[in-house]
Amino acid sequence: MDALTRGNLFEGIPAALPDEWFQTLLDDGATRIERIVSLGHRSADDFWFDQASDEWVLLLKGGAGLAFAGTAEITVMAPGDWLRIPAGVKHRVAWTDPDGETVWLAVHLAHPGPI
Repeated sequence: MDALTRGNLFEGIPAALPDEWFQTLLDDGATRIERIVSLGHRSADDFWFDQASDEWVLLLKGGAGLAFAGTAEITVMAPGDWLRIPAGVKHRVAWTDPDGETVWLAVHLAHPGPI
């Protein structure tokens, strides 16, 4: 058996977060898992994520709103909420909690498909 690796998603977060912080936890070429930490961060109004693969995100702590191209509606996320964003769906972070850390777990899939 290979050596086990473990960690805690709420530990080791930098004290200062001038920008949203991304940490790759696993990348095996087919799947990438990231921890993302925000503190009042948001995407620029003229910026859209437009990814080549599906992304599944889980909000663990804090709060956030996601905007999607083509709609004015903001998808509000609270702890425990998850969302699958299909490849090619343009989106951005409209807001994150300015008063505390927002901790995300993001799973990027090399092969788009249902989760």
